Amino acid sequence: MDEITKLEATLHIPFRNSALLQQALVHRSYLNENPDFNLPSNERMEYLGDSMLSAVVADKLYKDYPDFSEGNMTRVRSALVRKETLARIARYHLKLDNYLYLGHGEETSGGRAKQSILADTLEAVIGAVFLDQGFDICRDLILRLYEGEVEKAVDDSLTADFKSQLQEVVQSKYHEIPAYRVVSADGPDHAKEFIVEVVVGGRVMGKGRGSSKLGAEKEAAKAALDAGT
Repeated sequence: MDEITKLEATLHIPFRNSALLQQALVHRSYLNENPDFNLPSNERMEYLGDSMLSAVVADKLYKDYPDFSEGNMTRVRSALVRKETLARIARYHLKLDNYLYLGHGEETSGGRAKQSILADTLEAVIGAVFLDQGFDICRDLILRLYEGEVEKAVDDSLTADFKSQLQEVVQSKYHEIPAYRVVSADGPDHAKEFIVEVVVGGRVMGKGRGSSKLGAEKEAAKAALDAGT
């Protein structure tokens, strides 16, 4: 089984024109050193895939989270289409780092692990799927790749908002900024549990626990909001 056929199997998509999928893997550095290669770089496909990804994610957020404001949807979409998320999916879900066409210089400088290259390649693959299979198959692929990612990004976004929400409430009501203090940090380094209190004017307004100090702070802020601070 050749490399392109293996990637088609990973994608669960048999391409009509496998050259499109191959092109999605061609970094411009490869062409700089192999000018006679029979395919262009993946940059135009990357542009197309970026647009498709943004549209599909926006549509899912709009339909699945009817109570979300424009700001909520924008924050979550940004988290889902950012370089770090794309690179993680590219490397660990699809192993695209194994298929890249890279120039020697890019190869020796660790190009297969670079987030920017991996993210761009995933977008190019999405673009190639759209060109070869059409919108419905492309949308289905994106939703499969993002299974679990959307819910996690939504949870992270809502949790991140707790501290800013609490600060707005406290500043408006008490003209102060909430302070966070660590009550305890127990357990081994790889499995610590932090307990944090949020304090306003010397009074404890909420308490939270988490595997990190920041996580515990967010939980404390949520507790304070839930208590009607």
